[in-house]
Amino acid sequence: MAQSKLGRNSSARKALFRDLVTDLIISERIETTESKAKEVRSIAEKMITLAKRGDLHARRQVASFVRKEVANQETGQDAIQKLFDTIAPRFSERQGGYTRILKVGPRRGDGAPMVYLELVE
Repeated sequence: MAQSKLGRNSSARKALFRDLVTDLIISERIETTESKAKEVRSIAEKMITLAKRGDLHARRQVASFVRKEVANQETGQDAIQKLFDTIAPRFSERQGGYTRILKVGPRRGDGAPMVYLELVE
């Protein structure tokens, strides 16, 4: 599958995807452009599938991509812990399709199609 470049070089694109996936894990719903959401969706679903495995190697693979931002201030739980402890068990019976894209409408400044990318319940 050909990956869209989104007007960025490869390192900036990878950093963008890392940030968006981390934000999706932390807040479980992000607003972004439609083209970015379509690219991030496949990466996020791969991270959730790795988290469902739950072994040490899967945790290290996820840690190599997801940033270590704090997801819960009270408990000090970071994004990787949240993915493995709360999100992966929620999708244990599901065989894929962990995210959904909801269209919001055009962005006010440039008319780019905006969407919500969220984890399904």
